[in-house]
Amino acid sequence: METNPVVYLDVSADDEPLGHVRIELLSSVVPRTAENFRALCTGEKGFGFRNSRFHRIIPDFVCQGGDITKHDGTGGQSIYGNSFEDENFEIKHTGPGLLSMANCGRNTNNSQFFITLKKAEQLDFKHVVFGFVKDGMDIVKKIESFGSPEGIVSKRIVITDCGQIQNDSADISEA
Repeated sequence: METNPVVYLDVSADDEPLGHVRIELLSSVVPRTAENFRALCTGEKGFGFRNSRFHRIIPDFVCQGGDITKHDGTGGQSIYGNSFEDENFEIKHTGPGLLSMANCGRNTNNSQFFITLKKAEQLDFKHVVFGFVKDGMDIVKKIESFGSPEGIVSKRIVITDCGQIQNDSADISEA
């Protein structure tokens, strides 16, 4: 049986490590969207999330990051070119810890993504959900603490390392 890929993000706030977030990508439902995120985590195409920021954090809503070209929310790049289509809207924004594509309208997905902090049905049919936080929601809550109602971030929140976890198992400790 084909298993969904698992990736990780190591995150810091003003160069202080916050921790490790493990994410399962739902490649069985949205294979192109999941593959884009996976390849941006590994950096195998020559570009990716390493050293990019969470540029917009709204408590009780979303932590948004992944602008790998301009680092301020105005840029981004997918492994398929500048942008790619909305794959489907099968998975809904039903609670916290879901990964979804940020965009600026239909079929404008690039590298920007967000993690939900609570149920957000207003995002359904507009943003493609493609994964969920498998482990490290406590780290996501730390990231949330540096946000504001306007989305302005109080510290520099950076993805310091990221990649794919092979043979993922919750009981294996990582060095």
